[in-house]
Amino acid sequence: MDLLNTLVDKGLRREAPTREEALAVLATSDDDVLDVVAAAGKVRRHWFGRRVKLNYLVNLKSGLCPEDCSYCSQRLGSKAEILKYTWLKPDQASAAAAAGVSGGAKRVCLVASGRGPTDRDVDRVSDTIKAIKEQNEGVEVCACLGLLSDGQAERLRAAGADAYNHNLNTSEATYGDITTTHTYADRVDTVHKAHAAGLSACSGLIAGMGESDEDLVDVVFSLRELDPDSVPVNFLIPMEGTPLAKEWHLTPQRCLRILAMTRFVCPDVEVRIAGGREVHLRTMQPLALHLANSIFLGDYLTSEGQAGHADLEMIADAGFEVEGAGEITLPEHRAAARDGGCGAHEGDGGCGSHGSGGGCGSHAGGGVCAPAPGARTAPAAATGPRPAEEPRTDLVAVRRRGAGTDLAPNA
Repeated sequence: MDLLNTLVDKGLRREAPTREEALAVLATSDDDVLDVVAAAGKVRRHWFGRRVKLNYLVNLKSGLCPEDCSYCSQRLGSKAEILKYTWLKPDQASAAAAAGVSGGAKRVCLVASGRGPTDRDVDRVSDTIKAIKEQNEGVEVCACLGLLSDGQAERLRAAGADAYNHNLNTSEATYGDITTTHTYADRVDTVHKAHAAGLSACSGLIAGMGESDEDLVDVVFSLRELDPDSVPVNFLIPMEGTPLAKEWHLTPQRCLRILAMTRFVCPDVEVRIAGGREVHLRTMQPLALHLANSIFLGDYLTSEGQAGHADLEMIADAGFEVEGAGEITLPEHRAAARDGGCGAHEGDGGCGSHGSGGGCGSHAGGGVCAPAPGARTAPAAATGPRPAEEPRTDLVAVRRRGAGTDLAPNA
């Protein structure tokens, strides 16, 4: 049985590929990318049909962050000319959220720069969550406030938060190369805190920071083990004024392979195309809908996204449909296993694992399947980053509208 057929069969059974198979997906040639998309698309449609969940970002506090995350335009020492403002008031945030909901967003993601919230910050965000819930019946609210202290996740849930986002971003082995002011273990701890509080955990990655194929596979398998309900896949937006401004390593085809690998490793989880899809997927964005079942609508935290109406047209033209507020995103077995929203399975396994609790990434028999004919097998040694592409700074625009401004949002 060839590689792609094996991966489809495993995905339909919620069984993880081996690391070798995941690496082989990333190593396929551009000539094979449509075959890879078609295979991963079968897994996506099996668990999520043709529904696309829309999410909307509200940046509650922008810039002036004390952390040194190299990819971030809000980082300590950033020279990026982004919007900088302190906390939005609850009514301002609620008005921004309403724009996204009116555009079809089912989930509103409340984000604030900083290492993590103080208890006073949690009070502020709790008031904002309540205001949004009062104005928008049925909307999901996800908070993304950085590292959590003990008890803060429980307070957010009590205020009405449905989910908490905290991305792993890259592999544990290379995390120190990206950030020095906190650790990979700190991030894992926050995801555990969200789980324990009964919040739906959301945790993902950033591709395009110069990482190897092995790093990408490592972080996605780590995410599978953490078992979040949603995995956002960000593609680095190289913002001028940040240390990674010159990192232009992604092509549309590579982005598709990364999304496909993520889908195969986490078959029944909400895979979201997050920041950077417009910059790196460009005209091939519709193909990515065959891999991911969730996207952000409109703008991001500090950069502009595609026009909201264009997102909706793209979804319709590609033969997909916007997921309604009354529809349950997760497959029935995952939704049923969620104990108060945490998304954890009854067994020991991570996202997509068998109820019998098999180890992440292992075959029942422990073997490695043969690669598809014509596919390049992954090399044994770690692969380096792809050669840099020609920078497309014309595709990167700083957000000047929406939250924190007097201009209407893009939704």
